[in-house]
Amino acid sequence: MNTPHTFTTGSGTPGKYYSLPALEAAGIGKVSRLPVSIRIVLESLLRNLDGKKVTEADVKNLANWNAKAPGEYEIPFTVARIVLQDFTGVPLLVDLAAMRSKVKQLGKNPKMVEPLVPVDLVVDHSVQVDYAGTQNALNQNLALEFERNKERYQFLKWGEQAFNTFKVVPPGIGIVHQVNLEYLAKGVLEKDGVYYPDSLVGTDSHTTMINGLGVVGWGVGGIEAEAGMLGQPVTFLVPEVVGVYLTGALKEGVTATDLVLEVTQKLRKLGVVGKFVEFYGPGAVSLPVTDRATIANMAPEYGATMGFFGVDEETIAYLRGTGRSEELCTTVTNYYKAQGMWGIPTEKGALDFTTEMEMDLSTVVPCVSGPKRPQDRIEVPTLKGKFRDLLGSEVKAGGFGKADSFKPAEVVVNSKADVKDTITDGSVLIAAITSCTNTSNPNVMLAAGLLAKKANAKGLTVKPSVKTSLGPGSRVVTDYLNKTGLQVELDKLGFQTVGYGCTTCIGNSGPLDAGIEDVVKSKDVVAASVLSGNRNFEARVHQSIKANFLMSPPLVVAYAIAGTVDIDLSKDEIVAGSGVYLKDIWPTLAEVRDAMASALSPEVFRKLYTDFASQNPKWNEIQGSVGDVFEWDGKSTYIQHPPFFADFSMTPGDITEIKGARPLGIFGDSVTTDHISPAGAIKKASPAGRFLLENGVTQADFNSYGSRRGNDLVMTRGTFANVRIKNLMLGGKEGGDTLLQPAGTEMSIYDAAEAYKAAGTPTIVIGAEDYGMGSSRDWAAKGTRLLGVKAVITKSFERIHRSNLVGMGVLPCNFKDKADYDKVKDLSDATFDLLGLSNDFKPMSEATLRVHKADGSSFDIPVIVRIDTPVEIDYYRAGGILPYVLAQILRANA
Repeated sequence: MNTPHTFTTGSGTPGKYYSLPALEAAGIGKVSRLPVSIRIVLESLLRNLDGKKVTEADVKNLANWNAKAPGEYEIPFTVARIVLQDFTGVPLLVDLAAMRSKVKQLGKNPKMVEPLVPVDLVVDHSVQVDYAGTQNALNQNLALEFERNKERYQFLKWGEQAFNTFKVVPPGIGIVHQVNLEYLAKGVLEKDGVYYPDSLVGTDSHTTMINGLGVVGWGVGGIEAEAGMLGQPVTFLVPEVVGVYLTGALKEGVTATDLVLEVTQKLRKLGVVGKFVEFYGPGAVSLPVTDRATIANMAPEYGATMGFFGVDEETIAYLRGTGRSEELCTTVTNYYKAQGMWGIPTEKGALDFTTEMEMDLSTVVPCVSGPKRPQDRIEVPTLKGKFRDLLGSEVKAGGFGKADSFKPAEVVVNSKADVKDTITDGSVLIAAITSCTNTSNPNVMLAAGLLAKKANAKGLTVKPSVKTSLGPGSRVVTDYLNKTGLQVELDKLGFQTVGYGCTTCIGNSGPLDAGIEDVVKSKDVVAASVLSGNRNFEARVHQSIKANFLMSPPLVVAYAIAGTVDIDLSKDEIVAGSGVYLKDIWPTLAEVRDAMASALSPEVFRKLYTDFASQNPKWNEIQGSVGDVFEWDGKSTYIQHPPFFADFSMTPGDITEIKGARPLGIFGDSVTTDHISPAGAIKKASPAGRFLLENGVTQADFNSYGSRRGNDLVMTRGTFANVRIKNLMLGGKEGGDTLLQPAGTEMSIYDAAEAYKAAGTPTIVIGAEDYGMGSSRDWAAKGTRLLGVKAVITKSFERIHRSNLVGMGVLPCNFKDKADYDKVKDLSDATFDLLGLSNDFKPMSEATLRVHKADGSSFDIPVIVRIDTPVEIDYYRAGGILPYVLAQILRANA
């Protein structure tokens, strides 16, 4: 395929590239009709064509992508780089360290285990909001973060010196996705004189935020990212591509957050799980990159693999405004023009899409989403009525089951100062401007500051029972809030900066005041949180707060002042008796635009993204070990040598039938990876809490599950331990318990799993729709495997979790007929066989689930085994992707 051509780079010299127009000119596909997102993947295939990992057939298949019937073939996509956050990045580094230890044990050179593409890890998930509402909260939280995470940070320091291509952005710099958008992304990369589009995968599902900059990338599990780091293509089935044609413009009083919540609702309804979504049309062209990134960020919430916007003048303006060099800006422009991929089409029919949806931006209205899922959009005027309906609705119908509601209860907010307040159902107890979704967007951040300024001028305040916090996505946000004088206004209402990282949105909201916590539990108060994040699944924000609503930063400030979600802000006084309404303090688009003039300053970006070490003295104080192989400490409760290579063999294992399995859990719809994976606080009475106490860790030093992801002994005990998960084996009772059969004894899922393993009894998990939706938590799959689960059988899976189960050697299956789920959901005392499995197995084949009821009768159910691609069969037979990759490395270096 004669496609190497040259173009003029930003330095004025020729640059080599693999030409997609030349591919079309050679008669290989109508490339110019392909969605741009598909073309960028196609360029990677063309450039990496070697006849082994990427073949001519792979290139031809994708070049001839059929929009209406894409087919069933797999795409071996070689990404340019990998991005990690520390919660998922630390266990990934643990696995690499274990791989090196195994290589050394085998008498080989451990240096053969080395990332083959650049890897950037941003430490952003470890800060917790222990302190809030004070000017010193930032420094106090940062000090606590370093105290709690010293072992983990020492380990990261070891990783930086042990691996040549592994770099760390230290704590206190920003959220991984915003750092990626503002600093790491280059638009076009160069290696050995060849230029190519920036592309990546990341170990956080919101990696998709970078799609707003025209960069192809999405979230994968840590195990998939690790394989990508070690030279394996990211293999996925050819996707359908949904074209979303945007027209019009947002009206006065409407924010990008309102837009993305509506996009999320509409695309969830349309059904885009596992698909690419590409936005185009005049409405898309009119959106600034920061608004595009807000929409792209929430692709996991609407279920898509990506939410992509093409490269155009706005893209270059953003690169220039964030301090990228003029040379780079010119290179990106010239490259995309040479490839025929410049600009976002404005005409319908310009490109071929599988399906299309049209949306008029002028129809978007202010809204929130909740109280349990991002796609459950509620227009602001209807929130009060919706909350009241949910309050009295049955729990099984998604409500809170409270017949006796809105009884005020007095709480002691601060016992030392004798500060008291009154709360009731609907009271806002956490108000957090948090998460990459919005904190990367100056429009909504400045709007929050302007609303605070107007509220202060009207004499409005926030009740003492509301825990307020501001977690900017980067230090650039602080710079422009200070320049505009708006940080002072936010401070007056209690929205002082608490840290630069993911906080409330991932469950790092920190504790409520003890007095409030006691009343919430004793009076069963259905309290609320309001946050500008992207996730509000049950027990994610805080285990004691049941109603969680996503909204724009200015609305977070407004509801914090109101102190309740039991209010119609479109017509009620924001505080009873104040005479002030939301419309009186809402900033105009003109006011936001005026403030924006000083928001993007290239010099500030260059200054704040240079020489991280000198900007964070605490990071310099951390001393890591040195050497190519990590020195494991058996006494550590943070970093442990994982067992994934204990039975390592160069010979693939056999695919065999599963017989006599007991169900470890039977679950309903929308079980998220937050429900499965250990997340948030560690309960004292839980298996993980008991383990830590037995190992000399006091409850005050438990830290979070996320911070202990490098220790499989903690994480396995925390799998399925979410306080809100409902196991149907216990009638839907909340909490991570099950019934140990055949006696039917109630105990924790972990303890039952250990008992089954001791008895040699295999286990399975049964689920309904959207099993594994949510964040790309690799421990949801790792923990399932280490509990001894052999198969997970559901109505449907979310994309990443299905892939991760295969990657850990667990068999994912779907009921061929979803109605068959109803035949087994009540059979907690049955045993199950999975028949028809052998080494001759082909992807997506059918197997038989034989159900043996307690009364001695049995029946068969057809299931589809969701091993989707040939390479996944190899992963499964190897016992997972990690031993598979290690065997590949050892063969290559034999």
